[in-house]
Amino acid sequence: MKKFVLAALAAGLSTSTAFAATDITWWHGMGGKNQEVINQIAEKFNASQDACTLTPVSKGTYEEALAAGIAAFRSGEQPNILQVFDAGAATIINAKGAAVPAEDLIKDAGYDFNREDFIEGVRYFYADSDGKFVGMPFNSSAPIMYINTEAFEKAGVEPPKTWEDFEKIAPALKDAGYIPLVQSQLTWEMTENFFSRNNLQFATNNNGYDSVEGTEILVNTPEHVMMYEKLKDWYDNGYFGYYGAGWSDNQKPFEENKVALWIGSSGSFGGLQSTAQMPFSATFLPYWGSIDGAGTNSFIGGAALFALSGKSDDENKCTADFFQFLTSPEIQYFYHKSTGYVPVTTAAYELAKEDGWYEEQPVAEVGIQQLSLPGGDWSKGYRMGFYPQIREVMEREYNKIFAGETSVQDAMATIEQEGNALLARFAKTAGN
Repeated sequence: MKKFVLAALAAGLSTSTAFAATDITWWHGMGGKNQEVINQIAEKFNASQDACTLTPVSKGTYEEALAAGIAAFRSGEQPNILQVFDAGAATIINAKGAAVPAEDLIKDAGYDFNREDFIEGVRYFYADSDGKFVGMPFNSSAPIMYINTEAFEKAGVEPPKTWEDFEKIAPALKDAGYIPLVQSQLTWEMTENFFSRNNLQFATNNNGYDSVEGTEILVNTPEHVMMYEKLKDWYDNGYFGYYGAGWSDNQKPFEENKVALWIGSSGSFGGLQSTAQMPFSATFLPYWGSIDGAGTNSFIGGAALFALSGKSDDENKCTADFFQFLTSPEIQYFYHKSTGYVPVTTAAYELAKEDGWYEEQPVAEVGIQQLSLPGGDWSKGYRMGFYPQIREVMEREYNKIFAGETSVQDAMATIEQEGNALLARFAKTAGN
């Protein structure tokens, strides 16, 4: 009898083990509506199969999620998946052994992987210098220009394609009673994507992709200095409103029907539908017609998902399964519709078009159209370590420009000096 009981118990344990799902965790930096959608995606994945159970955990802001992930990795308690925002990508990618490249993870799990399945502006930002995907693009956005259609009707002008066009129409928009232009993040929209849209080099070493050793930022260039001298001149003449580095502080005047044009994230579209007090449309981020080769695609903002190392084969297989699920056309389309972030694959984009989503909501297509524009030598983005800290230097100096406390040239010289010191320190930290 005892032998029978033990045998039955052993059989029960074997059966239970065979059917136990593998648990994986996903740390992210999303809140509010975006967090709700992440939870829904996890629920859909868990319901789609019984081999894996995914648990998403919010760690606060992007910066807080990155810090939590680094601390957890050092203590051996890292999650399987960590969401890392654009400015923090170099930190993870250059931390040797911290992440398993998403492309390797997916292929090792037996899936096919084709980089060309991803849209142009998404394809390279989280890849290495050879184009291999290290991070899996997730919540991807583009800086686009939102248009107060009521303001343009009153002024009797057309939305600008170039900055030269903007200069021509700005007086009419001001005369119509509007601030012609505001933007929400100078670093992302008017510096990083300035270089991308105008196909200009942003940093040495192939914009930082080739090596961390010796990489230097190139903001003190004639073209970039010109952009900020124009912004300061527009500010002084009432053509450009600047309310500091706070995203919502600059968005609010547009929502309140005080502004004609707002440069913001394509991912803001969903929320803007309920907050804007007037009808609006959108178009591409302008470029300078005077710059040879300008008009290339912008690159993505937002964040990617990184598979952290030190996990079992079963857990890595579940992470790969989830990445496959996440990038399926149906889930990408669901995420696109629910949040306003762009679909990262051409298949998802085609599904949205076939479903008539852009006929219903044309603004929702502008971001992916801009990301799908032809690329240039310098339009894929950048890879620089300690970049969140470099952004802080930029924001400090840009505030000084508009406060009249420094010249544009001096500000750019300071950014280069302090930025390059940070890059040199990162190179020593990364050890390569």
